[in-house]
Amino acid sequence: MRSKVRVALIGLGRMGHIHAGNLAARCRTAELAVVADADPGLAAAAGAEFDVPWTADVEEVLGDASVEAVAVATPTATHGDLAVRAARAGKHVFCEKPIALDRPATVRTVEAVAATGVKFQVGFHRRYDPDWVAATRRIHAGEMGEPYLFRTSLRDMRPPPVAYLAGSGGFFVDMTIHDLDTARWMVGEVVEVSSYGSAIADPEIGAIGDIDTALVVLRFESGALGVIDNSRAAGYGYECSTEVVGALATARIDRPQYRHYQWLTPGGATYGINRDFEERYPLAYAEEMEAFARCVRDDTAPAVTGLDALAAFDLATAADLSWRSGRTVPVTPERRDDGVVYAFEGQVTDRPSTA
Repeated sequence: MRSKVRVALIGLGRMGHIHAGNLAARCRTAELAVVADADPGLAAAAGAEFDVPWTADVEEVLGDASVEAVAVATPTATHGDLAVRAARAGKHVFCEKPIALDRPATVRTVEAVAATGVKFQVGFHRRYDPDWVAATRRIHAGEMGEPYLFRTSLRDMRPPPVAYLAGSGGFFVDMTIHDLDTARWMVGEVVEVSSYGSAIADPEIGAIGDIDTALVVLRFESGALGVIDNSRAAGYGYECSTEVVGALATARIDRPQYRHYQWLTPGGATYGINRDFEERYPLAYAEEMEAFARCVRDDTAPAVTGLDALAAFDLATAADLSWRSGRTVPVTPERRDDGVVYAFEGQVTDRPSTA
């Protein structure tokens, strides 16, 4: 039996803690080798919790010859630098989305990591959720016929702290980017983006130039249409649901119950609702780490690449441009040997080199 892939986890905020727990106990092919955080207290606590070494010095992690791969779950502004440093140290890289807060930094990171030849997987967890995977496989197998309509909802129960939002890259890059990646994955490339947004749940969000509620309309290359609705303040709980309507069938992935029972009383019925993404996606987060480790062990390509992350980032910035300008933004998917790159008028000009 081949040994498990030793993965170091850098960044022990909420998302990092989820990944550390999965690497420590829920992945067949990976093991948690060490945890690291700039806050020594967080690092020490996680080291004790998961019974692994800890450090506040990233260089210790990158210089450890026994560490084969690194998972980066630090604040977004640090993703690109850490991903490149890890890759140049010979470590395979898993990086939370988005890769960076702007396109030039995203492009530089994608190209620098690719030049090292290591595996590079980006954290779009929905691509590893059993429901989305099963539905998408059937769509790609032709069972749906031609897709006509894509619809998805992503709603948080309450907004994150404004301090987090101020450094998140904005609503579309931080939140809608997941739905845009899902749209490309399930239905195909996009040629037109229209978006509408409001800051109505929390005036402090509007004060930093961001929004908390949005609608995005897509036109796909095939002619199919897409509708995305997002809210940071749904109130009732966390929801992530998707529907694809096609010529022969419709796939519907609805919000699952947190507890799988109903409580029935005269004239009513209640059931539990997920409060956040952690409750909704325990299987997806574990599987994306397992899939990353299998890529490293078996020398296979990740399902979500750096260029996939760049494509979703480009669509998110096109959505932001549409909201701010009040106009529809045509986008052009340009196919390369290693993936798809998007172009549109008003886009930052830094672009990946031709494959």
